[in-house]
Amino acid sequence: MTLPIYPDFAPVSLDLQEEIQKIVLESKSDISALTFANLYLFRNKYGFNVSLLNNSLIVAGTDKGKTFFSIIGDVPSKEILVELLKKYDYWKNISGKQALHSPVDLVEDRDNFEYLYLRTDLAELSGKNFQKKRNLVNAFIKTYSFENPEKKLIDKETIKDALQVLDEWEKSKEEHSDYASAKEALNLHCELGFIGFVFYVGEKPVGYCQGETLANGRMFAVHFEKAIESYKGIYQYINQEFAKSIPKNIICINREQDLGHEGLRQAKITYRPVDFVRLFSSNVSTKVE
Repeated sequence: MTLPIYPDFAPVSLDLQEEIQKIVLESKSDISALTFANLYLFRNKYGFNVSLLNNSLIVAGTDKGKTFFSIIGDVPSKEILVELLKKYDYWKNISGKQALHSPVDLVEDRDNFEYLYLRTDLAELSGKNFQKKRNLVNAFIKTYSFENPEKKLIDKETIKDALQVLDEWEKSKEEHSDYASAKEALNLHCELGFIGFVFYVGEKPVGYCQGETLANGRMFAVHFEKAIESYKGIYQYINQEFAKSIPKNIICINREQDLGHEGLRQAKITYRPVDFVRLFSSNVSTKVE
């Protein structure tokens, strides 16, 4: 299967993986929301369809009853934007570079800003700013030291352990979680080119973390991080151990957006982001004259 040429669209599928990944790579995108993996894993939630326009990819979807489109690559001509803005309610996930070349008025989409952290900050947790995080990690290690906490790469042998964590995590969550996408991500871990670890206390799997490299290997996007919350300090432990374990050539870790959830926003800020992938959107009422 090959990508349809605009104005034709087709659903995101594994058959299109190579073509979509090539466009993402050539665009040098650092937007976690627009990797092939994210588009595929959330294709059912947002109804993603894609179309090839020159060397760019048009991604169409629906969120909260509103239709939208995103562009991976260069901004198309004003004439194409006229067509797209007539067909869809708004333009979403606009990068800073794209915003510079936009012929329409845009607004910052703060809820979808993606948080960037220095890998070394998360790996070392040095200084006063990270004292509370260090305390939680140290308390976790001290509490469970006699059970030899360890981590193993997610592979065909350990996926079942990560799935066990996910199932236990889901029991404590509301009905509308990302369980289905997270489960599929584990089952397709190798096919999607993910890197991840399962974390154990004794022989019991208690957490896992999983994601992929972006921006030509300079950035790592954490797509899924799940743990059994009764193990106090487990998330802080996973966060640090994962940052220690990924390749040293990775400069930044992208921990994605907060989607406007105040509690999640505060939690992400406590890890002291050094920057954001700043995203923009058009107003729902925006039209090109």
